[in-house]
Amino acid sequence: MRIGEVSLLTNDVTKLADFYKKLLEIDNESNDPVHQTLIAEETMLTIYNDGSVKNNKNQNICLAFTVDDVEKEYRRVMELGAEIIEPPAARPWGAVNMSFYDPDRNMIYLRSFPGNAG
Repeated sequence: MRIGEVSLLTNDVTKLADFYKKLLEIDNESNDPVHQTLIAEETMLTIYNDGSVKNNKNQNICLAFTVDDVEKEYRRVMELGAEIIEPPAARPWGAVNMSFYDPDRNMIYLRSFPGNAG
């Protein structure tokens, strides 16, 4: 068994999907206000409005993306206007992490593993 999809539930699919399109530097060629699939690899990332009102207090979940250069991505995230939780910092296990909030206040981590490939 493997995870097939991670879905971010939101009140504003277009706004949140547009943020992730810029963050991930992708274009899914969709402006659907109800459901958008952004990554369609082994594990999909979708943005979805299931009709219920969200409180945007997403305190029990975060997304982590592995990147080649956290410092470079940190500058891009700042340009997107995201609220930074923690700037890039080296971790004892060898990763360099940073964290920020997306427009719905989901916690996002970007991490790299200097000296390792991805």
